[in-house]
Formats: sequence, C-alpha cells, structure tokens
Amino acid sequence: MSGAISSALPAAAVPLAPAASRGASRRVLPGFNLTLGYTLLYLSLIVLVPLSALVFKTFTLSWEQFWTAVSAPRVLASYRLTFGASLIAALVNLVFGLLVAWVLVRYRFPGKRIVDALVDLPFALPTAVAGISLTALLAGNGWIGQYLEPHGIKLAFTPAGIVIALIFIGLPFVVRTVQPVLEDTEKELEEAATSLGATRWQTFRLVILPSILPALLTGFAMAFARAIGEYGSVIFIAGNMPMISEITPLIIIGKLEQYDIAGATAVALVMLFFSFVLLLVINGLQAWQRRRSGASA
Repeated sequence: MSGAISSALPAAAVPLAPAASRGASRRVLPGFNLTLGYTLLYLSLIVLVPLSALVFKTFTLSWEQFWTAVSAPRVLASYRLTFGASLIAALVNLVFGLLVAWVLVRYRFPGKRIVDALVDLPFALPTAVAGISLTALLAGNGWIGQYLEPHGIKLAFTPAGIVIALIFIGLPFVVRTVQPVLEDTEKELEEAATSLGATRWQTFRLVILPSILPALLTGFAMAFARAIGEYGSVIFIAGNMPMISEITPLIIIGKLEQYDIAGATAVALVMLFFSFVLLLVINGLQAWQRRRSGASA
C-alpha cells in the first residue's frame, strides 16, 4: 500500500504545463504573425504586383486615349458578345445545372457515379482541348454539324458556338454549388407540405427553392464570371470575325501582338473592373447563404 502511494506521488507532483503552452505545442502551423506575413507576401507577388502593373501601364494613357481604346466600335462589339454570350450560357446552366444536381441527389440509377464524375470533366479537361473537340463535333463536316448545316443550322464559327462552349465550361459551377445544399435539405418539410395538400410545383416553389436559392444564384454568378474570362475553349469555335464573333480576350491578345500594350491593358482594366464586381456579388451571395444556413440550423 505504501509502495503504491509512493509510486503515485512523483506523477502527481509533476507540475502541469500551462494551458497556453499546451495549446501552442499542438499548433500545426507557425504563429499568426509569421503566417500572416507569408500570406501577404504571397498575395502581393502573385496577385497585387501584376494587377498594379496593369493599372500603372493604363495610367500612361490620357483620358481621351483610354476612352478611345475601350470604346472603339470593334471593342464594344466584343463586349456585347462576351457579356451577352456569358449571360445566356449562365442562364442555361442555371436551369440545367439545377436539373443535373437534382437527378444526382434525388435518384438512383445505373452509372450514377460515372455521370457524377463527368460533371467535373470541364474542370480537368484543358480548355483548348474542349474547344477543339466542340469544333470537331459542330463544324460543317463534324459528327453533329454535318446533319445540322443542310437545314440551315450553323453552330461552329458563330456566336451560337461560343454560347455552347461557355455552357460546357460553366455547368460544373452550378451543379457543384447546388448539389450539397440539396443533399442537406430537410425532406420532412417536403413531406409535411405534401401531407397538407401541396402540389409538387407548390412544394418545389415554396419549400425547396427558397432553401437552395442562395446556392443557385452563387453558382450562376460563378458560371457567369468564368465565362467572361474564358479564352481557350472559345477561340477555336468562335471564328474570330471582327464585329461578329470576336470576344474581348481576343481583342486583348490582338493588341498585344500589335505591341499596343497600353491599349491592351486599358481593355483588360475594364474586364478587371467587371470581374471585381462579380467577385463582390459572389461573396455577398455566399454570405447570404451562410446566414440562411445558420438561421435554419
């Protein structure tokens, strides 16, 4: 008995480490100051320095020169095509992305995992490969285009082909944003609505849609933002005809090839402005989604 007590005394006599030091020893990353310093340095080198160079190069132009560069008829036509095609593609993905997410969440069928993996194909596939593949399919001698052009339907080398390419690269953004929210929706609310006599459309419109609306709008904004800056998958199928099928990124590349660097940065600055606006919209929608999720929880 005395031996057991004496053997227990040294262990009890060992002072415990302070809580702060125990927490510090369990930290995986370095301290806050060092981590923050590396973060700011990395963001400055990768993001802030290139963007500041873009802005400073644009400032070498006078206001008249800047306005001439960004409001030329050819540039304005590229704006209309880029933003118009991106909006149409994002709206199409808003509808069909929701349908794809709904099928993947609510139904079981053979090959479901394959379909789920195919949704991410535009993420993994190089954009140039996507553009070449779509052109091979939709051109006049392609697998699909050869049956459409005799009926007067021409998709490749037209604005319609640009929209199809943007739909292809934007679909995963809507699906992957809406899918986890659909999985977390409470099916008890749907059952309660059905038991109270609600139709399927009423259940979807009044119960399901309000819960997934923030995620749906976030996916739409992300697909729209992705489509605005797309180049690789569009350049092969667009045809690149001035005033008809020429996108804004191609305008920037053309100015660079002509050594009009200031003009290229001026047009790029306009695109950068709209990208920041879309980024703020996406962050606002995500914050709204988090608040709704916290309120429902």
